[in-house]
Amino acid sequence: MTQSDTSAPGLSMAIFAGCMVAFLGFGFAASFGVFLAPMSQDLGWGRETFSLSVAVQLLTWGFAQPIAGAIADKYGTARVLAFGALFAGAGFALRGVVTDPTAFVLTGVLVGIGTGAASFPIVVGALGKIVSADRRSFILGLGTAAASLGMFVSAPTATFMIGSLGWQTALLLIGFSYVFILPFLVFIARVSKPTASGSSAGEFGNALAVAFRDRSYLCLFFGFFVCGFHVAFIQTHLPAYVIDLGLAATIGAWSLALIGLLNIAGSFLSGWSGQRHSKKTVLSGIYFARAAVIAVFILVPVTGTTVLVFSAVMGLLWLSTVPLTMGLVAQTQGLRFLSTLTGLVFLSHQTGSFLGAWLGGRIYDAAQDYTPMWWAAVVLGLLAALIHLPIREEPGPLARAEMAAKG
Repeated sequence: MTQSDTSAPGLSMAIFAGCMVAFLGFGFAASFGVFLAPMSQDLGWGRETFSLSVAVQLLTWGFAQPIAGAIADKYGTARVLAFGALFAGAGFALRGVVTDPTAFVLTGVLVGIGTGAASFPIVVGALGKIVSADRRSFILGLGTAAASLGMFVSAPTATFMIGSLGWQTALLLIGFSYVFILPFLVFIARVSKPTASGSSAGEFGNALAVAFRDRSYLCLFFGFFVCGFHVAFIQTHLPAYVIDLGLAATIGAWSLALIGLLNIAGSFLSGWSGQRHSKKTVLSGIYFARAAVIAVFILVPVTGTTVLVFSAVMGLLWLSTVPLTMGLVAQTQGLRFLSTLTGLVFLSHQTGSFLGAWLGGRIYDAAQDYTPMWWAAVVLGLLAALIHLPIREEPGPLARAEMAAKG
């Protein structure tokens, strides 16, 4: 899809379909942490087993993302999304069947491949290509908000299914839900045009080499690592942390739901801000605010109210980094290899996610305490606030070469 398609028939329907794919593909993947306590208790596992499966899922998702992005750049988005929906659905269904710890950990590979190909970064990257530069931040925010709405709906839905049907049946139903992505791909396929269909492997390699010599791209690459660490640790371990403190499991579920709900507003606000203010400054402010909010949360007495307030505020900051980060990649690197380059930035995000999810379980099993992870999240948030400041908000070598080629 290219900016020249902004007046194509069916554009509005394609944007709606993309938002629905983000909604369906992200929600249960992001709220899977509600299964940690019941599955670990029923199967007699330590928390590291569940956490490692999630961590493997997130890291595989990260490696799959740039590959899926490159295929989408070369062949179009709809096929990639269809492949991912089927893989992710199969992976979640298997999680409802296997009880061997090793096999459960390995299901993370299958789910990771699927979510890497059918996740919201692929969708919002595709949406970003079909709109003009002055609308891009808003549309990226819209797609991210749709993913957040999925998280808001999925967390309490999954908790209800666990309580009424059991976690095995709940996972089978979640696996089947990915089938509903497929009909929406028809509308995406109608306007989806590869942006690098004539590019050779050498041109892809050269684009990566040029991007990784660009300071702005490197800042985005390393800064997004912190976002992944924050998101994965909190969405995987907050529900169990709430139960550890003697609060009801529903508080943990609604904490994730609140994050998803408030992130709808946060994503829109982020997209709007990116059109009117310096994207790097807003990004830096978001990471600083995250560090401050987490520090306050772990320093005050934890009650049901403080958990929900923390979740609401974190929701405003949750995926608000996505439209700004992806918008800056497009602004500094151009559109031709956008899905590939945003996929690599997302790999950094998922590397942080791997550590956030796995280390949370590892440290808890060793010390029965999440405190070191909370403070690590604070320190990383402050570092990310600094990392984004040197970004140059202007076209880099790749973007300039693309503009020159277009005349």
